[in-house]
Amino acid sequence: MSVALARCVRDFEALLDRATGEAEILDRGRSFVAELIARDDWLPESHARPDRARYRQYLLHRDAHARFSIVSFVWGPGQATPIHDHTVWGLVGVLRGAEISERFAHTETGLHWIATDRLEAGDVDPVSPRIGDIHRVANAHTDRVSISIHVYGADIGAVERHIFDAAGNARPFVSGYADLESA
Repeated sequence: MSVALARCVRDFEALLDRATGEAEILDRGRSFVAELIARDDWLPESHARPDRARYRQYLLHRDAHARFSIVSFVWGPGQATPIHDHTVWGLVGVLRGAEISERFAHTETGLHWIATDRLEAGDVDPVSPRIGDIHRVANAHTDRVSISIHVYGADIGAVERHIFDAAGNARPFVSGYADLESA
């Protein structure tokens, strides 16, 4: 584990040991993620490899108590997620390239688009059920890879979440991790 990632892990461990709630975690944690993505010399090449067919989610760290996980998302040119939720708090920081995040709300009448944001390298965006965690994310570039670092309030690869169709119908899924698929 790189020095930068180890520092981020220690900072989140200490924060979660004393935090009084999600708002504090997102507020204080945002600076930890910003510090981690401020330099692009620490991510192992093994966790930065794109796939031709789909985006990849690589596990960088899983807290021993499953309080949080840190993952790298690697987006090939033009790749995108389906519309999905997280069910836990999260912080998304763009390390390389840029991402487009389309935010949605689920209401009694279905799924409704709220906004589209472009996240550039160095930007950090929070998500949670409390503030909104339904979105679709895409690589903003059609000619190069983008990479983001995500910190989630659980072992996100093991959390049952939801994919939504255009009408807002939910289907459960568990994402797993690209680097643990054959393990």
